[in-house]
Amino acid sequence: MLLKVPHTACPIKEYTNLLLQHQLALYLHIPFCRTRCSYCAFNTYAGLTAWIAPYMRALRREIELAAATERHPAHTVYFGGGTPSLLPVDEIAAVRDTVAAGFALAPNAEITLEANPGTVTQHQLTALRQIGINRLSIGMQSAHDSELKLFARQHRLDDVRATVTMARSAGFENVSLDVIYGNPRQTMTMWRISLNEALKLAPTHISLYSLSIEDATPMQRWLVENKLPPPDPDLAADMYEWASDQLAAAGYDHYEISNWARPGFACRHNVHIWRNLPYLGFGAGAHGSAAHTRYANVLRPETYIERVQAQSAPSFPVSAAAEEVDIIDEQADMAETMFMGLRLTQEGISPRAFQARYGHDLWAVFGQALDRLLAQGLLERTLDHRVRLTERGRLLGNRVFAEFV
Repeated sequence: MLLKVPHTACPIKEYTNLLLQHQLALYLHIPFCRTRCSYCAFNTYAGLTAWIAPYMRALRREIELAAATERHPAHTVYFGGGTPSLLPVDEIAAVRDTVAAGFALAPNAEITLEANPGTVTQHQLTALRQIGINRLSIGMQSAHDSELKLFARQHRLDDVRATVTMARSAGFENVSLDVIYGNPRQTMTMWRISLNEALKLAPTHISLYSLSIEDATPMQRWLVENKLPPPDPDLAADMYEWASDQLAAAGYDHYEISNWARPGFACRHNVHIWRNLPYLGFGAGAHGSAAHTRYANVLRPETYIERVQAQSAPSFPVSAAAEEVDIIDEQADMAETMFMGLRLTQEGISPRAFQARYGHDLWAVFGQALDRLLAQGLLERTLDHRVRLTERGRLLGNRVFAEFV
């Protein structure tokens, strides 16, 4: 059985069999980059390539410790970062083998690797496909040299085109592109060009992210120093609506606020997370949530390596490198299910599934908040009684989610 939680440790009803039998999602964080993007607030580091080999040994050990007690089922593996495509293929293969040895990996498991254009070769992509990587997520970000320079990206549009072409030649059928909008000095014309260039590459999946100015990033400093104008939220909203129309016309399903996919190509890993289902995070700064317990690993790769090396006892669900651990009570878990599940624009929240999972009526728990959001036109009810965001609600998602925080 997947989840084992003593009632004394966490006074919450056991999940239903549906949830107990659901497979895990596994996230593997690779924190290394050639350079750090100007907008990036993730746990990433440039200039630490000497740490790659010891870090990957520690990552494999952390996975082994988590899998030591029972061979839990898993159906997605996600190599995120950072820039996982900087790793030698044999390092990725070794981690993939460790996962397969420690977890009951589904035969059709989705195994994603994030890649930056210009960091992979045809030979490398062919080798990655041969070791079982079957989904590639490519950080395009923009079609314009001026924006890529602002982001401190080292690639250009031709590198994106070449990477997609090589990926298809290597046998990757599932290719995703990330593109950023709402950038300082970005015009609607520039945005249309970027999205159209992405669509010309015919990805099976596309993620569109509104630029967020994060604390302690170069971009925030430039903003404070008046070297950069702030993003225009109204223009960003117009860009989002225009993109939604274009992607719908091109045959993409809008399945999550920021994500579109060809039918059958929604990212299974991220859908799993948005459904608030159990997942494990491995690596420096990775997060996990399972068995009513949420944890976050230490940030620095050196400290992470030390923590894992010092651990000998099995560690499930909490990582051997965890720095923060929280027990999630029933009310908090239900709230997370709401504000994460509502991100799924078509699926939304099913009262029947909520009742089966928690033993509570959805409207008895959250009726007042739901009624307010319905009255404001931010939520709608479907014919089969699911609750989901309206088109207006997608633009004002944070207002919706705040009702459940």
